[in-house]
Amino acid sequence: MANVVVVGAQWGDEGKGKIVDWLSERADVIARFQGGHNAGHTLVIDGKVFKLSLLPSGIVREDKLAIIGNGVVLDPWSLFAEIDKLAAQGVKISTDNLMIAENTPLILPLHQDLDKLREEAAGKAKIGTTGRGIGPSYEDKVGRRAIRLADLADEKTLDDRLDRLLAHHDALRKGLGADPIDRADLKAKLLEIAPQLLPYAQPVWKVMSDARKSGKRILFEGAQGSLLDIDFGTYPYVTSSTTTSGAAASGTGMGPGAIDFVLGIVKAYTTRVGEGPFPTELDDADGQRLGERGHEFGTVTGRKRRCGWFDAVLVRQTCAISGVSGIALTKLDVLDGFKKLKICVGYEIDGVKYDYLPTAAALQAKVTPIYEEMDGWQESTQGARSWADLPAAAIKYVRRVEELIHCPVAMLSTSPERDDTILVTDPFED
Repeated sequence: MANVVVVGAQWGDEGKGKIVDWLSERADVIARFQGGHNAGHTLVIDGKVFKLSLLPSGIVREDKLAIIGNGVVLDPWSLFAEIDKLAAQGVKISTDNLMIAENTPLILPLHQDLDKLREEAAGKAKIGTTGRGIGPSYEDKVGRRAIRLADLADEKTLDDRLDRLLAHHDALRKGLGADPIDRADLKAKLLEIAPQLLPYAQPVWKVMSDARKSGKRILFEGAQGSLLDIDFGTYPYVTSSTTTSGAAASGTGMGPGAIDFVLGIVKAYTTRVGEGPFPTELDDADGQRLGERGHEFGTVTGRKRRCGWFDAVLVRQTCAISGVSGIALTKLDVLDGFKKLKICVGYEIDGVKYDYLPTAAALQAKVTPIYEEMDGWQESTQGARSWADLPAAAIKYVRRVEELIHCPVAMLSTSPERDDTILVTDPFED
């Protein structure tokens, strides 16, 4: 039985929630391996809508173990707010079905403060963060001054961590014109929430290793999208973690040999939230139509997403970087009714053609997409559950996507409902 990694292969918002939910029903363990509560997953189960930010999607299903790995940065207060929200919807969450890696770094109020102070100071050069402290928290992790979950169990250790952390942050805040951190207040808040949080702490690397040895199916769940990766994304308009499949191993304490299938989630068109380059962005009626039909507003931020045609160059690139075994193509039904569709098959920059997106920001800013036009379809694909339910033009579009990205379609999603899915390859049985 295979262990499966799910990654977004565009700029996020590809519909991972539904696909992960579909897969999590068949998995035993579902583990988040990077990101924080800036990620948004919307699940629709039997007509009931669940909106998750930090918790793994498998948490809404009974008899599943949900894990938050060490690659995640954790806001304790947001975690319990999300747990309370789900409890009100009838989802039972306890230490029996949720574990958090004891070496997970914590997001603190000072991280959110710094996020907002920097964005305000940057003016037009702002990156467009969610302001939730994700980036500053990862900075402290790499700078070896983070407070990690296990630190809450020992007051002396916590004091040492706070001293090192505040020496850094107070200097930053002074430069940005903000008051120093109230150390006593921050420590009190951490000691207050520690008894709630510590029971969830576990050596997740060991739990995962034991699960694998016993033959359990593991689903690794990523957040954001590959084009927001700290190394391979459209830097600096990226998130602060590794969003590609390699992070599934390091973000949970598993070796890369534990990964058997990488499923890349790909939207049938392209969207992006926030600042940064977007070669196929549409500022016309077609872009407006994609946004309206696709309900393109962020789950977490509510921000309107920028919309454009499918970019095969970028998806081919992200599939190669993550070693994608097959893609789940989502929101095909949003393209219903278009007379003509366009797919970006290459770029032109200063008269030179490229079959990839260059790293240099100056070159990215000059990209002109090269399009291939295809006939659209007037029939509805919404709710299709077999190839026979799809119009011929829609099948042709899907096949052309496969050719251009050098990767097969493993699953096809035709609505937010989990059962409106055409399965081509079962990732768990591949």
